[in-house]
This record gives sequence, C-alpha cells and structure tokens, in this order.
Amino acid sequence: MTVKAYGAHAGDQPLVSLDITRRESGAHDVQIDIAFCGVCHSDLHQVRGEWAGTQYPCVPGHEIVGRVAAIGAHVTKHKVGDLVGVGCMVDSCQHCADCEDGLENYCDGMVGTYNGPTADAPGHTLGGYSEQIVVHERFVLSVSHPEEQLAAVAPLLCAGITTWSPLRHWNAGPGKRVGIVGIGGLGHMGIKLARAMGAHVVAFTTSEAKRADALALGAHEVVVSRDPVAMAEQAKSLDLIVNTVAAPHDLDAFLNLLKRDGTMVLVGAPSSPHPSPQVFNLIMKRRAIAGSMIGGIPETQEMLDFCAEHGIVADIEMIRADEINAAYKRMLKGDVKYRFVIDSATLAA
Repeated sequence: MTVKAYGAHAGDQPLVSLDITRRESGAHDVQIDIAFCGVCHSDLHQVRGEWAGTQYPCVPGHEIVGRVAAIGAHVTKHKVGDLVGVGCMVDSCQHCADCEDGLENYCDGMVGTYNGPTADAPGHTLGGYSEQIVVHERFVLSVSHPEEQLAAVAPLLCAGITTWSPLRHWNAGPGKRVGIVGIGGLGHMGIKLARAMGAHVVAFTTSEAKRADALALGAHEVVVSRDPVAMAEQAKSLDLIVNTVAAPHDLDAFLNLLKRDGTMVLVGAPSSPHPSPQVFNLIMKRRAIAGSMIGGIPETQEMLDFCAEHGIVADIEMIRADEINAAYKRMLKGDVKYRFVIDSATLAA
C-alpha cells in the first residue's frame, strides 16, 4: 500500500513529501495508523548523512504512537483499535542470548525502525514520519496513557527508554543520589523518571537560565557545571550520573562527583570522541564509565507502564509535517522544550 511520508533523497537536501510503500500485514504483523511521531536528534544526524551508512530515500522517525488498523491472523498481543507505540527497532534475530534476555537492542541483528535492512521496498526500513507502518507484533508496545496525552507519549519511545534503562539497570531509587547531565530531550526525561523512582535528583546544566526549568521538571538541586565552586560542593556525592550530552566535553569534571563505586553512564552520542578521562579519577575510587543504548522490548513496556501509572509524559511542541526542516534548524540551536512531535494528520495536507 502507498502512504504519505516525509523524507530526504540525499543528505544535502531538505525533507520533502514522499509517497512510500508499506508491505501488507503478514500473519504476525500489526498495521498502525500513526497519530504522532517524535523528532529525535538522531533523525537529523541520520537523514543528513552525518552518521555513516545512511540509505536514501531516508524517512526518519522512531518515536511512533497511533492506533492498530489491522492485524495478522496469528497476532495475539494487540487488537484493532488499540493504542500502541513503536520505538527504535522493528526486528532482531530473536534467538541470540541478547534477544532471549529481552535485550533485543543489543542484538547484532537488530533492525532499526528506519535505515535498517529489510526485504520490503526500497530495501531498508522507512520510519515514522509517515501515515502508517507495519511492524511484527513482538516490537509493538501497548500504550495505556489517556488518549489526550498520546502526542506527549511519543518521545517516551526513545528519550524515555534511553534514560529509563540506565536508571533501572543501576538501581536508581530511594536513598540514591542521581545526577542528570544536560537538560534537553533526553535530560528532561531523565529528571522526571529519576524523581518518580524515588531518587534524589541533581541536574547539571551549563546555563543558569535553565535552573527554574530543571526544578519544575522535578530536580531537587540544580548545578551550573561552569561554576567550579558549585561543582566542588558536589564532589564524591553521587551514586549514578546519566550523562545525556551529545557533544564532546570534559568527563573528569563529572567523574569527580561520583562516590566510591559510582558509575557515569553515557547515553549522548557525540559526533567526535570525548577527551580521555584521567585514569586516576577511576582507579582511586573504583569509579566506572559505562554506556547504554535505548532498551529491550520488555523494559520499554515496563517504562511505558510506569509512566502511565505516574502520569509522566514528555514536554513537547507540536509541529506540522511541512515544518520539519525549520524544526531541525531550531533543534540545532537548542530552541525547543523539549521535543518536537509531528502531527501525522498533516502529512497528506
């Protein structure tokens, strides 16, 4: 079937309206009428060819929410009319140790929601800046938020799970002091989630102007990282740091804030490497630097259910599909609080 989408034919070209083909639903497939799709910084990097391996035409989008329009004969997890979501992946090998552990995101055969290998035309997956998508039921998630919150649920499928997974894995909760570095699309979700999990949340920003915003999001304390006195006051105080910054910066400044056995988890993906940290900052306090990438399907469902129970959604700005190029320019300037979301009803306009 042919549906409307927005994508680019080359990295140096703007996104434009496209007609794309979706496969018919197979026995285990779910066909989804997309209502909203979040706009992730990864979309910009990939569609512009700033990350290697972009295939064109490229239709970005991996923060997808909508309603089930049709199901295959053997689908058991979803029914027509259900509110559902699709995140950053639509397939995996489904038999390796990672898949068996419900961590399909680490499977070597993980297929991204866009720019991943597929037998469907044009030979690579096309994402959520589109009217519809067809996905294997294993990778379709249930949404239990009220329908009026659906647009603000969309970013949970990437920004939400990207911060939830390390918070959950490193046991953020009561009695733990958690630092969130960066107050943007990822960081604002990290603050909300860590606070709801019961942790004491310390937000770090380079801008004094973001102090009030961070406190409103749920941070207990806000530290301007350019202030050496404020940073020194936090020395050896944090159990966990989730670092969301996607630009190279001095990691040692934050390693100094960890307690013995503390961990800093990097979830931001800069286009060039961070400066190497001092080894003594690690070995003298048995500190660790770790990385984390989105999350598996079970923990993504867990995150969505937790957010529904606690009334957590992203802070968003709705845009029309034909405003996406302008939104990319604003996103590069940090001019969004905190996530753009495309109203998919505007794709055919």
